[in-house]
Amino acid sequence: MSAVDGLTSRIQSEVSAPLTALGLDLEAVELTPAGKRRVLRIAVDQDGGVSMDDVAAATRAVNQVLDESDVMGEQAYTLEVTSRGVDRPLTMPRHWRRNADRLVKVTLTDGSSMTGRIGDSGEETVVVEVSGVEKLVAYDDIARALVQVEFNRKTTAASSDLDDAEEMGDDLDDELDDDLDGDNDGDIDGEETEKH
Repeated sequence: MSAVDGLTSRIQSEVSAPLTALGLDLEAVELTPAGKRRVLRIAVDQDGGVSMDDVAAATRAVNQVLDESDVMGEQAYTLEVTSRGVDRPLTMPRHWRRNADRLVKVTLTDGSSMTGRIGDSGEETVVVEVSGVEKLVAYDDIARALVQVEFNRKTTAASSDLDDAEEMGDDLDDELDDDLDGDNDGDIDGEETEKH
């Protein structure tokens, strides 16, 4: 084990508990040199994704732990806390669960590969739908799996959301027309207000 690997393992053990207390999973700890400084990148994730508020809370928690410990030593470093991102391989059952319905390229241990949509996943297997055919794949048979970035994917949910947005826009147009015609009853967003 190299000195850097030993240090990242120590960092991982120091910051895991505070991140777990925030409901976050520690996905990666990377320490890289950057001139006279070092960059410490910590990736976190959780079911439902990570918000900017989650990243800010994780940054505060990690910063506090590192300030109270000697794990980073005296050399200056920059802390970067981030979400897991789509460019990291799917290596654990929770990664598959959190990416359900996403397109994934899977390379199997026998050297073959497939690209399909992630279906149901469990602790030992995942269903990957390839060209309309569901294939049950054991995690042990997967050498590498990466989520594929999709642009302009048409989905039933997305078109439903679009229909809802268009309908809301039509309602707002009707309210605006009523207001311009002098049919304003003083309501704001459907709530009655009193003027004193």
